[in-house]
This record gives sequence, structure tokens and C-alpha cells, in this order.
Amino acid sequence: MINRPVERLSAPLLADHLHDRLVEAVIFGDLPAEARLVEDSIAEQYGVSRSPVRDVLRKMEAEGLLTREGAKGLNVAPISRRDLDEVYLCRIPLEGIAAAEAAVNRSPDGVEALEAIYARMREAQQAGGVRDYFLANVAFTDAIHAAARNATLVRLLGGLSKQAQRYRYAAYTMFPHLMDLSVEGSRKIVDAIAETDADRARSVTETLIKQSWLTIRDCFHD
Repeated sequence: MINRPVERLSAPLLADHLHDRLVEAVIFGDLPAEARLVEDSIAEQYGVSRSPVRDVLRKMEAEGLLTREGAKGLNVAPISRRDLDEVYLCRIPLEGIAAAEAAVNRSPDGVEALEAIYARMREAQQAGGVRDYFLANVAFTDAIHAAARNATLVRLLGGLSKQAQRYRYAAYTMFPHLMDLSVEGSRKIVDAIAETDADRARSVTETLIKQSWLTIRDCFHD
């Protein structure tokens, strides 16, 4: 069962919108770790049939957000130090490559997009809005992926993104000072990309993500 009710919507949702809502519920903790998800309950809550719910739950399982316990059904995946380590050991070098490729393939439009999102990050950081900052930071990361112009790399990062976002949001919630470090590091990343300095873009990106990882890992247990 869903332990914390997610906002009920009056109109039926398409599968992708339902997916977005449930993913957000997991990332933001409205659906806590190990909560049971029941197709009938979700279908009733969101005003959809069971078919799109079933498809969405399968997709979330593939994204690593849900785990299946045999005939018992699907639960929200637990969070643990081991999972955190596995995700970040893969994510750090891949994000570094993405930043380097974004620098190599630098374009005025790409830099302008990063600057606009960076301004949102600064505004949210100064206001102390963890959720707003997290959403802007995810948009910033997505913009770097797009600027890298490497479909294979984006596909690999996409396989980690939702799992990583659970820990990224938890990091900002537990350690708000990480927003300050993130803003400082992101400024350096934008500058490196704008100056087509691939090595610096990679180095700053990897250092920033590693700082966050090492800060939060002791908060989780296997």
C-alpha cells in the first residue's frame, strides 16, 4: 500500500505523466523506501486503468526504483550505502565524460542554456529552497548531457539517473551546505565548458560529485 498519499488528480493521466508523478513521489520521499505499491490502489487514486499503471511500474522497476518480491508484488527499493556506492562509482566517470564532451562540442546556445539554468540554481540556493534547487540542478545536469551530443553516453547515464536522483535529493535535504558547494562547482563547470576546456570540465565535475558522495555515504547502512 502507499503509505503517504500522493496528490490525487481529477483527470486521467497518460502513462508518461503517471510515471513522472510516481517517480517524483519516490525521489521526494512521499513514497518511502520499502513502501508497497498496489496496482488497484494507484489506478483508483489517479483515475486510470490498471494497464498504464502496470506499464509504469515495470518501467520504474527497470530504472531501479522498485524491487519485486515474488508474488507479493513491488516495493519502493530500499536505500543503502552499497547501492549509493555502486551508483556513484559508475556515475562519477560518466558525468565527467559528459562535461568534457560538452566542452568539446561547445555551442553558444548550449552555454546560454546552462547560464539560464545556473541562474535558477543560484536563486533557489539563496532562497534556501531545497526542492527548487534540486529540480534546477537536475535540469543543469540534463543540459550538460544534451550538450555532450553523445547518444550512447546519454543512454548509459539515463540508466543511472533516477537512482542517483534519490540520493541527490537526500544529500541536499540532509546537508543543505552542499547546495553552496554545488553552486560554486557548477559555476566552474559552466566556465570550463564555455572556454572549451574539456579537462577542467571533467575534473571539476568529478570532484563535485565525489564530494557529495563522500559527505552522505555514512548516513546510509547496508
